[in-house]
Amino acid sequence: MSNTHNCNHDCDNCENKCEEVEQGCNHDCANCSQNCGGAHSKEDFLKPQNQYSNVKNVIAIMSGKGGVGKSMVTSLLASKMQKEGFNVGILDADITGPSIPKCFGIHQQVEASSECIFPRETASGIKIISSNLLLQNETDPIIWRGPVIAGLVEQFWTDVAWGDVDFMFVDMPPGTGDVPLTVFQSLPIKGIIIVTSPQDLVSMIVEKAVKMAGKMDLPVLGIVENMSYFVCPSCDEKHYIFGESNVEEVAVNYSIDTVSKMPIDGKLPALCDQGLVEAYDEDALKGIINKLKNL
Repeated sequence: MSNTHNCNHDCDNCENKCEEVEQGCNHDCANCSQNCGGAHSKEDFLKPQNQYSNVKNVIAIMSGKGGVGKSMVTSLLASKMQKEGFNVGILDADITGPSIPKCFGIHQQVEASSECIFPRETASGIKIISSNLLLQNETDPIIWRGPVIAGLVEQFWTDVAWGDVDFMFVDMPPGTGDVPLTVFQSLPIKGIIIVTSPQDLVSMIVEKAVKMAGKMDLPVLGIVENMSYFVCPSCDEKHYIFGESNVEEVAVNYSIDTVSKMPIDGKLPALCDQGLVEAYDEDALKGIINKLKNL
């Protein structure tokens, strides 16, 4: 049967019985040989900004697995770019594991009008929206299924009055599932930054994230290797606690020209726990920052 309806690629909830369902559609219309009528350009899936928003550059921060410091890196990138004089926002798309508000010491709920939601602002003026800022008790869990979570992420883009934002960083949940797919299809992503740690297993998972970016036709702007090494305070020598990584090899294989390595620094997680991440002044992310400034 030919597909003549306006396909939204939500096959599970679609009442039309078309070739896509029968042939096991993978939603990769750009590389599909089937002429089923569901093919769309990437722009067809983009959601509109709120009428009170003017966001110029959307940068997704992703990781192949959890526990590598993705939210901490997101917070640092936002802080550094704000200090460089840009207007910055953070869309916390890690709906069930939000940690961005805590890094900045924000605990108050957001406010809303009949037309839009207003993001909270950090001490330096970074605008933030997060699921934790919707809860009366920030330790309450969000126990939702994937489509509902993805819908909230879209609302953070369409319903929040962001104002003028030069760089919006999207802190995504780990992996390559529903939410990353929603972000990549619904938001005008300018590029992706991948966060990892030195273990060989993590390097393998980094390649999964890089390949997902490739399938979505999105550029990887750089890789941040967190917990890369420890500098001894007595001798100033670098010690590779988790072993020396092969992140440069992965970067070369996928033509990624920017790799930033962050040392193990006890001051940074302590500042995040206190909500003072904006006070951190080290320059481990200088290469990534320069790449962003030249977009």
